Parts: sequence; structure tokens; C-alpha cells
Amino acid sequence: MALSGIQIYKLLPQTNCKDCGDPTCLAFAMKLAAGKAELSQCPHVSSEAKDKLAEASAPPIRVVELGEGATAFKVGGETVKYRHEKTFVNPTGLLVFLSNATDAAKVDAELKSLNEVKFERVGYTLAANGAYLRDAKGDKDSFLALVGKVAAATQKAIIVDSASADTLKAAAAALKGRKFAVSGAGIDDLIAISKETGCTVVAKGADMNAVADMGAKLVAADVKSAIIDPSWSNLRAALTDNIAVRRAALDKKQREVGFPTIAFACGMTDDFYTEFAYANMLLAKYSGIVVVSTLDPAAILPTTVNRLNIFTDPQRPMTMDQGIYTFSNPGPDSPVIITTNFALTYFVVSAEIEASRVPTWLLIMDTEGMSVLTAWSAGKFVADAMAPFVKKSGITEKVGHKKIIIPGYVAQLSGEFQEELGEGWQVIIGTREAADLPKFLKEYKG
Repeated sequence: MALSGIQIYKLLPQTNCKDCGDPTCLAFAMKLAAGKAELSQCPHVSSEAKDKLAEASAPPIRVVELGEGATAFKVGGETVKYRHEKTFVNPTGLLVFLSNATDAAKVDAELKSLNEVKFERVGYTLAANGAYLRDAKGDKDSFLALVGKVAAATQKAIIVDSASADTLKAAAAALKGRKFAVSGAGIDDLIAISKETGCTVVAKGADMNAVADMGAKLVAADVKSAIIDPSWSNLRAALTDNIAVRRAALDKKQREVGFPTIAFACGMTDDFYTEFAYANMLLAKYSGIVVVSTLDPAAILPTTVNRLNIFTDPQRPMTMDQGIYTFSNPGPDSPVIITTNFALTYFVVSAEIEASRVPTWLLIMDTEGMSVLTAWSAGKFVADAMAPFVKKSGITEKVGHKKIIIPGYVAQLSGEFQEELGEGWQVIIGTREAADLPKFLKEYKG
């Protein structure tokens, strides 16, 4: 867990040399403890101190990174049992299950979905994260062909699973240079492959006791990137063990289980709808990776939206930057709309403006992420705050009129807002619901 400033100070040189930019080592230590500085800023800290600080401040659940470039994702690193305590940090990875026994047409279809099925929501791209590849036939050649095909098709995460250490070594050689994971063989073989290639180890056991024993070996071997797989075959066991693992890692500091877990929703049922119901429950409690049988868009959309909701920081509203946003190349005669910077408000309103195809200026005002009515009741979206924003926004330099449309839910602001804006301005009351904007804009005469 994180160290206090005094504990960090004891590991620093204590010379007050100021090379870090702070007047004293204690001041620097306090910044480190608050997460406002990095240890690398101190050029004189010893290697031993670096190791101690890195180990002592490591999260109780190790962080694992898989995938390449923009498609890379992290799991683990969690520090709380309940989202409202602080926040959950790294969203659960969603992987599709494929094997060398899978029909070639399905492999092609799922790889296509892996690369192409994605959705935009409140500024985030929602998509699956990779593929879990299993040597179901015990056939090295066909499995390596599958690994090569998937690796060539996507930069997303790959986990390879075979009972044969020899097959895994060959697969690891084919994936060299990528952030991937290996599973299936004995723990000693997996550790050896990890030491050689730097890959992540998936410790697969018959139950939690077996996995905990493997986790102890991983800690002893100083393998920092690992996932644990207790081979859950039903939802009840998965949820019970996931909760137990989170408590053991966070409350009891048991390092042998302080790793992200992986669960196979696709192995718990043959029913499509039940599988994704299970997958969504596993997102919440507390799987690091969930493996599913298909990336059907009808299932991936609600699942990834649910994941976004779970892993959105509850203490920080999703916001848009304050400023002027344009749609369909507006000109000097185009309508001007004002609303708040709550991200969901923006994306709902902007979607309807785009659907109308009416060239429009949209003013987004900083209301600390509050929606229209909430910001109004909190005194953030009120006339004496809105008027200065409009005048300073630069919109008057872009349009040849002084007309502005406000949300219908705050119609009572129109008179005061018009007075605050000054002579020549006209405030127009818009729609209460965003869905009515296309009709309103098409009929708007300015």
C-alpha cells in the first residue's frame, strides 16, 4: 500500500540538495506521497531505495498490461472493494474465445468483429480487448497457425493456452515483442517462459487453493505480471471467489492472490443470453478479464456500456471542454444554442443537432459537469454567469446576429438572461427534450 511522506523521507538521501526542484527532501517526500511528483526527479536516490519504494507502494492487486499501442489495456491496480469508496481503476478486459477446434469461418468472423465492432459513447470508444486462444486439440501445428493468424489480424491482446510447454514456447516465440500472456502448462514452465520473453503468466489451477499456491511461487520468483485462473465452471463459485480474493488482497495483504482474475462466462452456460448476463455480473464482482464466446454487437454494446458505467469515477462527472462547437459548417446566420458541459448532455444534444443537418453553433458552458436543471438549481447555469461566458466566448465574432437559444427546462431564465446580455440580444426558448431539436431547428427562422 502507499507509504506516508515520513516513510518515504526516510528512504531519500536527506541532503536537501534541491536538485529535484523542492527546497527540502521532506517537501519532495510529501509530494511523492500525494502523487504530485515522481521518484525519478531525485537524481541521488539509491537503487535499494527505488526497489523498496516500488515494492512498498505497489497496489495490492498487481497491474497487468496486454495488447499493443492504442489497443493496449490494463487490468488490476484496484485499491478498494466498493466503487463509491474511491473509484475502480482499470476496466475489465473483454476477450473472445477461439481455439484450433473452432470453425475457420467463425474465427474469421470473430476477428473481423474484434477489429470493427466498436461504439462511441460520451467521448469514449467501447470495444472488446482481444482474444483468448486455446489449444483444444493438443495439436501444435494447428495451434501455431491460429496464433499466427490472430497476431497478423489484430494488435489487440492475445492470451495463448496449451497444456504443452513446448507449444507455449513456440507460441511465445511467435508473439515475441508483444504484450501477451501464456496459460495451461505447469507453473514452473510458465515462469520460465515469462523470464525469457517478459510475457504475463496465467496461473491456472483446479480451485482457489491451487491458484494461491501458484501465486506464492510467482511472488517468490518475482514475476510481477500475472493473472490467476481458478477454472470456475459456474457463476456462484466465480463471484464467491472473486469477492474473497479482493478481500484477501486488500484487507489481509495476501500477495499470493494479489493478481487480476480471469473468468470464462462462455464456459458456464451454452445459452447466449445467460452467458452475457453472467459476463456483466463478473464485470462488477470483480473479474480482471472476462472471456466470451462471441463479439456479437447486440451483446457487446450493452456489456461495454455497463463496463463504462462501473468504471467511471463516481466522484468526477464526465465533462466536455468549455467552448464553441460547430455542426454542418455553420455560418454567420446559423442558430446559436447554449447548454452545460455535462458530457451526456453534450452528446445527446449534439447527436440531435447532427441528425437535423441544420448548420448550428453550440456553446458549451463550464458548469462543473452538471446537467441543465442541476446546474441551474446550483447557481451554475444562471443568467449572471451565462451572459459573461457568451460575451467572452467569441461567438459574436462568428455570427451576424444576437440571438441565442436556451434549453426549454430553464425557460424562466430568458428575461433575466436577455437583460444581462444587453441591448440588441434576443433569448429564444428552445425545446425541453433533445429529441425535439431536429424539428425545432428545421422550423427555426432566426
